[in-house]
Amino acid sequence: MNEMLVLNEEVAETLADGAAVVALESTIIAHGMPFPRNVETARRVEGVIRDLGVIPATVAVIDGRIRVGLDDTQLERIGSEPDVAKLSLRDLGWALAGSVLGATTVATTMHAAHQAGIEVFATGGLGGVHRGDSGDVSADLTALGSIPVAVVCAGVKAILDIPKTLEAFETRGVPVIGFETALFPEFYTRGTSHPVTASASDPVAAAAILRAHWSSGIKTGAVVAVPIPAEHEADVEAISEAIEAGLYAAERQQITGKDVSPFLLAFVAQHTGGDSLDANIELVANNASVAASIAMALHSM
Repeated sequence: MNEMLVLNEEVAETLADGAAVVALESTIIAHGMPFPRNVETARRVEGVIRDLGVIPATVAVIDGRIRVGLDDTQLERIGSEPDVAKLSLRDLGWALAGSVLGATTVATTMHAAHQAGIEVFATGGLGGVHRGDSGDVSADLTALGSIPVAVVCAGVKAILDIPKTLEAFETRGVPVIGFETALFPEFYTRGTSHPVTASASDPVAAAAILRAHWSSGIKTGAVVAVPIPAEHEADVEAISEAIEAGLYAAERQQITGKDVSPFLLAFVAQHTGGDSLDANIELVANNASVAASIAMALHSM
């Protein structure tokens, strides 16, 4: 085990027993939602996973270690303290060396999950290829192309270039499994036009695809794309208008790099009267439920 990686007692015992664990990122807590709804959502998501008989393992960097599984005090720190660092793969070294309090992105959480022996990870939306010609491409794509962990999500964040991101998945050998859908979901909305690699009708079918993918010797991750429940789907036109306005505002304010996604998510939430935030919370909880069911199915194989 990597000496920089610390599993809390519950997670360590569960993995030692060969039982199911689902990893959770912490950037969504520190940078994806305002306090206190972020902490409330994190606790709700962990509860959803527990209710299905699976152990949640939220990941963050605290006191010079990658923590896999947080207690309530640690969760509160990530959600409420100012200046929590957003840590992608490139940032782990300096953050660990400097004992920085940091929230892990999808890429960094995948790394920690794989190091710990966790196969399934639930999040809201993935990073990907940004719109325009900035050349901004998320490290989430690099992680998916090299780390064998299944990421259960509602697609990529709607602020991104979805067709280019899907092409990037294909280039890296990353399958996109539509959970009860043949179309790629578009985060706040259920999706209308982009096909997935394969469809799974239930958690057992999804787990079978994942197990066969990795058993074949392929070492890439996989995307399990879950549409937001129809009753929580946001208005497509309102979301589109808010994203376009947010992109213009980010350009005017010279927002770049890893600051773009948090800025745009907050902008869209404000300009939809909080509707996008409500949708975000519901899709995360739904993804957690699906991830727990898939983890249980994998455990039983």
